[in-house]
Amino acid sequence: MSHFHSQSWLLDRRHALRALGSCIALPFLECMLPIGAAEEKSTSPRRSAFIYLANGVHSLNYQITTPGKDYQFSRSLKPLEKHRDVITPISGLHHPGALSHHHNCISVWLTGGNLGPSDRNTISVDQKMAEVTAKHTRYSSLEIAITQDSLAWTADGVRLPAMRRCSEIFASLFEEPKGGMGVQRRALRRKGSVLDANLAEVRKLEQQMGSSDKGRMEQYLTSIREAEIRTRRADAWLDTPLPAISATDRQRTNRDIAHTMAGDYFRTVYDLIVLAFQTDLTRVATFSLGGEGDAIAIPEIGITESRHQLSHHGGDAGYMEKLTNYDTFAIEQYSYFLTKLAETKDLSGQPLLGSTMALFGSGMSYGHSHGNANLPLVLAGGSDLGLKHGNHLDFNQGHFKGYQLDKPGEHYSLCSRPANPDAHMSNLLLLMAQRMGVETDKFGDSKKAIEL
Repeated sequence: MSHFHSQSWLLDRRHALRALGSCIALPFLECMLPIGAAEEKSTSPRRSAFIYLANGVHSLNYQITTPGKDYQFSRSLKPLEKHRDVITPISGLHHPGALSHHHNCISVWLTGGNLGPSDRNTISVDQKMAEVTAKHTRYSSLEIAITQDSLAWTADGVRLPAMRRCSEIFASLFEEPKGGMGVQRRALRRKGSVLDANLAEVRKLEQQMGSSDKGRMEQYLTSIREAEIRTRRADAWLDTPLPAISATDRQRTNRDIAHTMAGDYFRTVYDLIVLAFQTDLTRVATFSLGGEGDAIAIPEIGITESRHQLSHHGGDAGYMEKLTNYDTFAIEQYSYFLTKLAETKDLSGQPLLGSTMALFGSGMSYGHSHGNANLPLVLAGGSDLGLKHGNHLDFNQGHFKGYQLDKPGEHYSLCSRPANPDAHMSNLLLLMAQRMGVETDKFGDSKKAIEL
């Protein structure tokens, strides 16, 4: 009989490796379960991630025009085509509270609040979820933002602080939060890495593991090593000023630059979120790619202007092309995140993507005129939570004359005034909250949960 089945050694599910001020939470392993535990009808972890893109999109190149199953991917959404069976592009939703206060789009994206200049915000859906999941995890939620504005708001209307640097995120996951951090970190740097600091105990544990656990552990440790390396690179990029680019170079999009910068940062953040989910350190995460007025440039693809600047394109063909390239770039990174979730397995051997809902989108649709109806949204994952994908869910249908992308003015009007006044984005947030185990039939200004 194998070592696992004899139960001569059992590892606690919350076991962590600790050395020199570092802390590595272990992934789920078979040796953490007593005999028969796999047969118990316990509730599996449920997870949610929210990714925000500021200033809307170039909607003419983003909009999918056919509802239902047989839709064609638009130019901007093309990177998601390989994920067709696990995603749902959504059109026609809006936040009524944002229509009259467009400058608060990012603030109400996850709250559905009616936030005027003197109003207090309401709780964001990620924090409602955290109320349910926090008792199971080390951290109730994870807030990441390129700028200071996170997407998360407490019940008291206080915006939660966000982490920006990958080294800060990495430290929060793999370094002890107490006890002389400065001294510990200096010692850790001399040692080389959190993985090196704990390698001796890793090898000792492996001697007592079965072959399947050894394979799972090796894969996990490889992910940590890669995350460490990429964290250093990503933080180095954040400290690097934008390169000087000639006027001629500004007119073209160059995808042949050898070393990525912004993309490396985005992918590293996504890797760290996957590690946090895999180790069950948290089950709720938010990631803002920048605020409405300060989203970063993407110099590696020839974009040195801010996203806000590009969104106010005034019909300039060059700016519109760059905005489309920016949209596509951001969606490519989101596609990478979905791939990582699909490739990373939980203890039962099932992909994390099945138990994780990942919402990507913006609180605006057409940034040039601050249009915030017909919000660009894509919901992915969560099949284990009962979500069924593969369709373009279009709430504009039956409420308008059809998409008229050849008439920009008509389409931009659709992005400024909702065709379907009852299609609140909070209806989607309510669905996600319910699938995470939040017992409620109301969230924000929701009418009723959408069906998916």
